[in-house]
Amino acid sequence: MAIIMEEQTSAVKAPAKDKLRIGIIGCGGIANNKHMPSLKKIENVEMVAFCDIIIERAEKAAKEYGAPGSKVYADYRQLLEDKSIDIVHVCTPNRSHSFITVDALEAGKHVMCEKPMAINATEAKKMLDAAKRTGKKLTIGYQNRQRDDALYMKQEALAGTFGDIYFARATALRRRAVPTWGVFINEYEQGGGPLIDIGTHALDLTLWIMDNYKPKYCVGTTYHALNKDRNTGNAWGDWDVDKFTTEDCAFGFVVMENGATIILESSWALNLIDCREAITTVCGTKAGGDMLDGVRINGVHLGRQYVTKPNLSAGGVAFYEGNKGADPSEREARAWIDAVVNNKAPFVLPEQAYAVSQILSGIYESARTGNIVYFN
Repeated sequence: MAIIMEEQTSAVKAPAKDKLRIGIIGCGGIANNKHMPSLKKIENVEMVAFCDIIIERAEKAAKEYGAPGSKVYADYRQLLEDKSIDIVHVCTPNRSHSFITVDALEAGKHVMCEKPMAINATEAKKMLDAAKRTGKKLTIGYQNRQRDDALYMKQEALAGTFGDIYFARATALRRRAVPTWGVFINEYEQGGGPLIDIGTHALDLTLWIMDNYKPKYCVGTTYHALNKDRNTGNAWGDWDVDKFTTEDCAFGFVVMENGATIILESSWALNLIDCREAITTVCGTKAGGDMLDGVRINGVHLGRQYVTKPNLSAGGVAFYEGNKGADPSEREARAWIDAVVNNKAPFVLPEQAYAVSQILSGIYESARTGNIVYFN
């Protein structure tokens, strides 16, 4: 529990200079809906540079979120030349995560990169190696760890409630909710569909609660079963059948080095009623836990089966103090800035995010080849 309490610091100590200076690379949806609004709430940071290949988006972001005198760029390499910038947030499509992050680390910046870490494990390894080589901090935007239910389940895991977790299910299932904006359905730009988009969150939560980052082998399947459908009933309108090149659903069976098994389920479009996104179920030698109806812990006490369901809306334990009401994105931003200011390990370690990328890449490779993929 002490680990959670320490990492969830809500008050960030003042840096040596007045404010940390942040550059935003990619001023699209994820930057506008998550990163920039969250950073705006933190007193000792300022966003001073904005970059986007569509210059108008960078100009709009600078006007809305920028400090006085903020600069705007169409080329991220020009932004990185500014030696006064301490931190860069990479909020671009997946294909460019790795080379922008590596360049930023080499330029002496700490980097928050939006999930997934990279388009595949090979590119993610380049990022991890660059962070080690430069000594700069690197973290990945898995903000779902900062949800109340996730923090509570992690606390239970740290307390030994579950015992040894040997089975888990990582779930990110949508019925007809394909994101039709941006480049989400473009396999070249994103590297995949729901598996790399929302399945990555469910897998990160699962590995984190298990504290298990050593995969042994996996088997995976992907489907393009509904890509060519028309009159789809999709939550965000019909998708363009000519542009929908990613899978619409993907599934994986993963065995870890210690013998633990993880089933990963992901979809944007599945004919399914019981849809759940970015949740996990864990089963251990002492008890189990899930997020199917809030947090539920199940086990046996005095020879009787029990199920407990904590009320996460009533008050909070110590690590919430001073940060009540903050959404996961703000908590993520505060924990990240705290790590930079106070020279602490980021809440999401790059080594952990790399393990997620390894498994995702393994599932895609298995689906493509029809073979088991071994990680060593």
